[in-house]
Order: sequence, then structure tokens, then C-alpha cells
Amino acid sequence: MDSSKNAKQLRIDQEALSSLALVQAGLLHPVTRLMNRKEAEETDKSKRYKGVPFPFSFILAPAGKKNAQTLAELQSGERVDLLCDDKKVGTLQVEETFEIDPVARLQTIFGTADPSHPGVAKTVQRLGKIAVSGEFHVSYPLIEDTKRRLEAMIDKTGAKRLSAMMIAANPLNRAHERIIRQAIEECDLLVLFLHKPFGASGLSYDLRFEVLHYFIDNFLPKNRVLILPFENTYLFAGYSELVLDAILAKNYGCSRLIVGRNHAGLGLYYDQNRSETLFDRWDDLGIEIKTVDELVYCDTCKTLVTTLTCPHGQHHHIHYHSDSILELIEAGIIPPSILVRKEIGAKLLAALFPNRLRNMAQIRYSLMPGSGLLEQENDEAFYLKLIALYQTTSLT
Repeated sequence: MDSSKNAKQLRIDQEALSSLALVQAGLLHPVTRLMNRKEAEETDKSKRYKGVPFPFSFILAPAGKKNAQTLAELQSGERVDLLCDDKKVGTLQVEETFEIDPVARLQTIFGTADPSHPGVAKTVQRLGKIAVSGEFHVSYPLIEDTKRRLEAMIDKTGAKRLSAMMIAANPLNRAHERIIRQAIEECDLLVLFLHKPFGASGLSYDLRFEVLHYFIDNFLPKNRVLILPFENTYLFAGYSELVLDAILAKNYGCSRLIVGRNHAGLGLYYDQNRSETLFDRWDDLGIEIKTVDELVYCDTCKTLVTTLTCPHGQHHHIHYHSDSILELIEAGIIPPSILVRKEIGAKLLAALFPNRLRNMAQIRYSLMPGSGLLEQENDEAFYLKLIALYQTTSLT
């Protein structure tokens, strides 16, 4: 997309571009444009937009000296080019520009302006003091392709009841698997929005997608689950994250959003001895919210249970803490099968430590049973055989 000759320019980053594309695709409806001052102030105060719940205003106030100069000079009715990584990605028809308070903006999104908060620290660097409102058009193939993929899957399967689940799968564990299985029992199609952060965090998106796709293809009914990339921009990093998740899922056509009861953003609290959550204050989102109790492995029940249904104490429970499981994997240790399916553990280690076992053929032949023939095995096969040795119990 070539830049218009002599047009003024605003430079935005990938997060802003992705957010604009979500709105353009109708996925944050009823928001369809950048809000003006009056709309922004009313939305921030009432937490509603056009009569529909919306946690904060949708504005564009990019940081940078060049942007500040351009914004200060813009007039109503002007057209400005939007640039990302020095390439034109869209245009904006200016309605008005207005000053904002960056600290108040941070408070509205994150509930705090404390720079030690990771979301605040990241957002403060990209937030300027002048916002611009108006209609816009951007080019962002990822989100356009995502919508087409979902529409094609619905056409193919005839699915009527769609459920949504936001998932990081960092890494995919047995609790994730159980929740996914339970979800597809109650819908025609489960849409898994796989987190795709803009910064490095844990396992790569491509590896998490590969592993999740492997599980779906090999252990679930065909055409019941679809994975879609979910670029969780700064909009989804605040304490109203789950409200925006619900709005997004609804606009994708889902009638239910599945949320873990231990999700940090759920805000579980008690009012007059009754358990309530964030969604009790946002009860007109137009989508059903299903909360799922925490799953643990009980060494007495010998299976996955919820903390509400297991009669045994915490000391009998193994928790599915993703950060701890990820530490094992990043240390090169294959997780126990009660935490991560053995095939998935093998895939993750083989990907993270390529050629690690190149010179370990002697260990394979010395410690592991085989067919008696010379076998060419990859790293995944080695890890699977190693897990089988761990599970041998006659001498323990």
C-alpha cells in the first residue's frame, strides 16, 4: 500500500494496527470507529457505548515526537496515512483531535498506573497525549483470514451452537484437554482462540499451535474444534480483559464463553454469602458465560477432579500450574504423563532441544527395548521410550 503523495502521516505499531483491524472487522461491535472526545469521556464514565457494555473508550493516541507534531497540526476533514514499520497500512479521516491524560487512561485500562505492572510499563511507552478520532480503513490479512476460516468451518459442518475459549496452552496440559473435551460435549463447534502475544513469552506461537493441532487431530472427533490466532493486544491486558473476550467471542458468532474459575481477571468475590464474578456486573453482554472449576489430579482418587468435588485435602492434589510445567520443559525434563500427554511432552522437548540426542545412540540401544534391527529414531521416539521406562512399576 503506497503512501499518498504529500499526505500527513501517523506512525502506529503492530498492536495498534491489530486493534484497529478488530474494530474494522466488526469484532468489537458496536465500536466501528475511533471515538471522539465526547464519546470517549462518556464511555470511560459509564462503561457503555451505544447502550452496550464496553469497559473503556476506543481511541488512538500514538506516542512519538513526529506523531505529536502531526496530531497538533491536523484539522477536521483531513485524511492522514497510517504507517506501521515504515509501510502504509491504512488511512484515517480526521474528525477531531483532543488531549488526553495518559495516567487516567492507564488507570481506566489496567486499574492502576503503577509502572511495576507489566501492562502499564509496556503501554506507557506507546501512549501519547493527543488522541485522534474518525473513520479509518486498514489492511491486516491475519484477522480477515481468521474470519474467513471460521465462516468456512461453519459452512462445512453446519454448526449452530458455537462456544469459545481463550487459551495460551503454554504448554497444553491434561487439565486443558479435559476442559476442551467437556466443552465439545455441549456445542457443535468449539473455537479455541490461541493467544499470540506481540512479545516473547514462553513457547512460541507456532509450537503451541502445532501441539494443540496435534491433540485435536489425533484425540478428538473431527471438525469439532477450530484454532484461531488471538493477538491479545494491550486492550486485552487490563482488568476488563474478560469483558472484551466476551464481546469478541460474541461478534465471532459464539453463544458461550468458557472461563476458568481461577482466571485472575474473573474477580471472584462474595456478596452477602453469594459467589459473584466480574460478569455479574456485566450481565447484558449477550453471551452466556460458563465458569469451569479448577481441575487437579488427586493421588487418592487417581484421576482429574475439581477442587469442589474431591473429598481429599490439598496435600493429595497435583495442580496444573502452567508456569511450573513450563519450567520443567525449558529445563529439558520431560513432564510426567499425568501433567502433559507423553506425545506432547516429546514433541515439545524435541522442538526446544534439536539434535540434543544426536550422539546418544548407545544410550538408546543400551537402555531401551527394540526390535533387534538397526532402527533410525528421531528425538520424539526417544522421549516416548524414556517415558515408558518411567512408567515401569514392577521394581518400584
